[in-house]
Amino acid sequence: METKPSEISSSKMFGGYNKRYKHFSPTLGCSMTFHIYFPPSTSPSHRFPVLYWLSGLTCTDENFIIKSGAQRVASSEGVALITPDTSPRGLSIEGEAESWDFGVGAGFYLNATQEKWKNWRMYDYVVKELPKLLNENFPQLDTSRASISGHSMGGHGALTIYLKNLDKYKSVSAFAPIVNPTNCPWGQKAFSNYLGGNKTDWEEYDATCLIKKFTDVSATILIDQGGDDKFLHDQLLPHKFEEACKSAKVPLLLRLQPGYDHSYFFISTFIDDHIRHHAQALNQP
Repeated sequence: METKPSEISSSKMFGGYNKRYKHFSPTLGCSMTFHIYFPPSTSPSHRFPVLYWLSGLTCTDENFIIKSGAQRVASSEGVALITPDTSPRGLSIEGEAESWDFGVGAGFYLNATQEKWKNWRMYDYVVKELPKLLNENFPQLDTSRASISGHSMGGHGALTIYLKNLDKYKSVSAFAPIVNPTNCPWGQKAFSNYLGGNKTDWEEYDATCLIKKFTDVSATILIDQGGDDKFLHDQLLPHKFEEACKSAKVPLLLRLQPGYDHSYFFISTFIDDHIRHHAQALNQP
């Protein structure tokens, strides 16, 4: 099994390159793909800080790269973009593709504890395996300077991963994140299947619960939320996270953007602010 990544596509964009790679993941027990956007290089010895982007339900590693337009500012700010997939694939677990909000394309960036879903270890893949893989195979990346962002399920992933690993990431941001999954249908469905019935275990992957424990946040948390997002009031619940940040005295900039929905039209409108937010944190000495 080839654990070393092999390049499967390359396209020039804003002076840099979108490159897609495939590798076998020991963590997940299957082949995985991921994208890297390499900004244009100024010198052979220059190393780029990295921004991980975690995508939402039903997405692959391609959606953000194709739709967001993030490369324009990533190119000028000199930040490499890393986009993993959203779940293991090709394992043929019974029921893995029966619904769009669970199983394939719906890894929820956790480590499943239930035997049937034991390969669903996207938390370890994103936090441990992928940075190590990048560090060993791409000398032009400086993985010690990393930030993390994401959308919807991926916004949940970015926030929870950041809060539990404040030493590993310089900043976090999110678009329409699922911030309180223990209290919404998407989260309850995923957590009961992946983690079992003990709700204390669920809280380990709930940003609104975690913010009470991990308050030593160095950079302001940036969240953009569309005002016309059809998932706003029953699935996303940003006010719950806002209240938790307030009581924990954690700096949060939550921007409600009137008229915007849950789509990449919304993401591409405000992505430049997010890239700059991370570039500022990544480039601090």
